This record gives sequence, C-alpha cells and structure tokens, in this order.
Amino acid sequence: MRIAIFHDFFGTIGGGEKLVIELARGLKADILTTQLERNNLRLMGAGDVNVISIGAPSRFPVLKQITASWLFSRAGFPGYDFYILSGNWAIFAAKRHKPNLLYCHTPVRMFYQAYDDFKKVAPWWAKPFFALWVKMHRHLLEKQLKHIQNVVANSKDCRNRVKKYYHKDAAIVNPPIRQYSFRKFGDYWLSVNRLYPHKRIELQLEAFARLPHEKLVVVGGVTSGDHSESYRKKLLKAKPDNVAFLGEVSEKKLEQLYAGCKGFIATSQKEDFGMSVLEAMSAGKPVVAVNEGGYKETMINGKTGFLVNASAEDIMKAVKSISKNPAKFRKACEERAAKYSVKKFMEKMREEIKR
Repeated sequence: MRIAIFHDFFGTIGGGEKLVIELARGLKADILTTQLERNNLRLMGAGDVNVISIGAPSRFPVLKQITASWLFSRAGFPGYDFYILSGNWAIFAAKRHKPNLLYCHTPVRMFYQAYDDFKKVAPWWAKPFFALWVKMHRHLLEKQLKHIQNVVANSKDCRNRVKKYYHKDAAIVNPPIRQYSFRKFGDYWLSVNRLYPHKRIELQLEAFARLPHEKLVVVGGVTSGDHSESYRKKLLKAKPDNVAFLGEVSEKKLEQLYAGCKGFIATSQKEDFGMSVLEAMSAGKPVVAVNEGGYKETMINGKTGFLVNASAEDIMKAVKSISKNPAKFRKACEERAAKYSVKKFMEKMREEIKR
C-alpha cells in the first residue's frame, strides 16, 4: 500500500514533526508539506525519509497560514492508496485525497481555545485584522472537515477538543517517543519547546530568576514569518543570567542534553500531549509540569516529578524539592516512558488505517 502524509510545515522541530517522521518510516510513506527547511531534517536525522514540498507559503504571519491552506487545497497526488493528514492546514487536502485519516495534534489553537492569548500578543493595529482572519479562515476550515473520513487524536484531552470544536469522534493513539539514555544528574534544568505564547516560557524565566543557584537551558525556536517572533524577542530580552536559549539543536545534541540534565520543565497551556516530557523521563529525569492537559495523562504526580499550578512560585518550590534528590525519581520515570514506544504506536496506527 502506497501512503502519503500531508503535514503543515517543516519549519521548526516539534513533536508533530517527530511523529510524522516516525510514521513515514514505519509505513514507508512519502511526506508532502509546504515550508521545508532541509537543515531541520538533517538535525532530526531524517535523511532516510522522502519529504516533498508542494510549494513554499508566504513568510508573513497569517499570510503563511492562508497560502499553506491554498497550497493544500490545490494539491493533487492521486498515485497513493491512502492519505494521512497531519496538522491544521493539511486538512484542506482532504477533498481531493481519499480514503483519508486526520491525525489531530490539536484543533487550531488560535481559532479556538487560545484565541484570546494569540490576540493579546498581536500588535494593537493588527488585532482587528487578526479577528477578521480567524472568523473567515475558521469558517473555511470547518467546511473542509466534512471531507475527513476518520480522526485519530493524540490524547484524551485532544479527543475532547476534537468533539467540542470539530464535532467529530476520534480514536486515541498516543505519540511515540524516542527512548533516550541516562548519563548523570547534571547542574542544569532543561526545557524543550517551540517559543510560542501558549508555552508560557515566561513562567520558567520568572521562576529561575528567583533560583540564582540553578541553571535553565531552553531548546527550541521559531521560523521566519512565524506569528510568535515578537514573543521570542520578549523572552530573550527578559531572560535572567542563569537561563540560556540554544535555539534549534541537532538530535545528537538533544540526546546529550537529556542525558545530562538534572530535571525537566514544562509549562505549556493545556498541552495536547507533551512528547518532550516523556522524552525527559525516558532519560530518567524528573519533570516539573503544569497540572493541565496531556501532562495529567502522562505524569504520575510525586513519582515522575510534580504537577504544579501555573505559577512561578509553585515551579520554584518543585525545582527546589527535586534538586535535593533527583535520583529517587529515576526508576519511575524510565518505566513510565517505556510505555510509549514507536512499536506500539505503529501497531495502533496500522489498525486505524485498516479500520
């Protein structure tokens, strides 16, 4: 069976991109995308996967999402037996590509649950244009949903949102994670995420500003034309001296960072799943995560770290507590992460494709 996977962008390295790479490997599928940064494929070690750009979208915020949607709607790849749609704008390819399945990482955040947050960070002059764009593009997106034949969500939390916003039932197939290895409990904490407003990295900066004897390393970035470029600049300007931003890093470097950190920080607002939390646990590292979204499904509070309120004060207290003896969390972390293997993910996805 020849399978094609449509995925929004390969502009940054995130959980969605990692999942799609593993899915393409397991199914021997081609990936069809818009924005394609070949250097990111190299950093991910994905040279064995065939990734094709169907056209470059605009680099300007909003226009980027609009042109990506248009490119997917105009795409025509009839030579495949099955199609998987991954992301938000790839949904526009559904009408011309059947049979299909949508793997939903999240309903479009800026259209639904995080609309107010995205509007808040937009410049004052752009706010009315942002509101108009959301209203029109959301309407067009929802019209395309009738062409989606099956939906798979990455978590219970995501499934509930698919039902609420897309009015569709979804099966649940949790993402796979690469199993990293433990080397030591080093002298720094690690945070891995795109630099988007809903990741709430400012909470991490505030907490570590009050922990001058601790260090925080932040991995992740944004691409040119991204709607969160202004947010990234604010973070860099506000960071205390004990916080370092590394941007995008290679898979080898990420492996080293997981292996040598003391613990992991995750503050994303209502995270749909949160692959990086499990990646850290696979390396035996305890996690401090906000008590929201997918983190509640993967974390075992008090065993693999702590689930806390979304406040710098609670994050600071949890970091202090874990730093006293991070080793006591190691076994529980490794056992929990082992449940989310690539093998189990592929078995479940093959079942969904057959169904």
